[in-house]
Amino acid sequence: MLKEFIWKIRVYYEDTDAGGVVFYANYLRFMERARTEWLRDIGFDHKNLIEKYKLIFAVKNLKINYMKPSYLDDLLTITSKLLNNRGASLVFQQEIINEKDELLTQAEVKIACLNSNTLKASPMPEKLLMELTNDS
Repeated sequence: MLKEFIWKIRVYYEDTDAGGVVFYANYLRFMERARTEWLRDIGFDHKNLIEKYKLIFAVKNLKINYMKPSYLDDLLTITSKLLNNRGASLVFQQEIINEKDELLTQAEVKIACLNSNTLKASPMPEKLLMELTNDS
C-alpha cells in the first residue's frame, strides 16, 4: 500500500467565482499546499530544503480531471500519494474529496527537484525519499 498524506482545507470566499463555485485553478493551489504540508510534516519545509540542501521543486507535468464542483464553505480533504520517485523527480497522485465523500478532482503531478542556484535537475536527499516512502 502506498503511503498517503491527508490534509483538509476550507473553501473561502476568495477561492470561488461569483457563483460561489471554486475556481478551477484553485484546486491546483490546494494540491500544492497539501504537498507542502506533507514536506513540513516530515521535517523538510521549503525554507530548510533551500538553506540546507540548495533544493527547490517545480511542477514538470500535470494531468488533472475535474469531476464535480466544490462550493463556498465546503470542507475539502486532499490526499497525496507518492507513486514514483526517480532521484530528481517525484510523481504524486492527488485527490480532492468533499464532506459527502464525493471525488471532486483527481490529478497526477510530476515534480522536478532542482538546484536552487543553477535551476538544473538535482537528486533529492536520501533522507527525504525515505521519509516520503516510510510507512511507520
